[in-house]
Amino acid sequence: MGFNFARFARRWLTFLPESRRLELYPPWWMMRIKVLALENGWRHIRIRLPLTWISRNMGGGMFGGFQASLADPIAPLACAKVFPKYHVWTRHLSMDFVRPGATDMELQFDFPPEKEAEIREELAKRGRSTPSFEYGLYDNHNRLCTRVVCVVAIRPPGYLPSAGLST
Repeated sequence: MGFNFARFARRWLTFLPESRRLELYPPWWMMRIKVLALENGWRHIRIRLPLTWISRNMGGGMFGGFQASLADPIAPLACAKVFPKYHVWTRHLSMDFVRPGATDMELQFDFPPEKEAEIREELAKRGRSTPSFEYGLYDNHNRLCTRVVCVVAIRPPGYLPSAGLST
């Protein structure tokens, strides 16, 4: 069995704030992210993704893979914090690169109270939910550069879909 950083962090790095633990997560640490806001129980998140010589593509903008690596787990992490008794993962992620990210980028995610209430209602009725979240990465002038749509699967423990069936 390989090294599990998440398990290690939960056990040994609890003295650090969650924002710092996110910054130390190996893939993100190497990308040099900076958590600007992690508030209201993960319902308001702001993370800076710097444009560096490694993240810059041939056109001078940020590689889409850097943006996707940061954007992919944000909505599921927020849902896992808001609904801790459920298993959560990214079901589908789409990104629309609206304009080149030629500066540092800021991921801006907000979990609306209406969406939370809608999910709670669906979990109470069906025991599972598959909500969609839209958020984005913005440049230093607060212009949307990348629109992110993340569909999250929220399932009860022990949930295993039948092979080949859409859930």
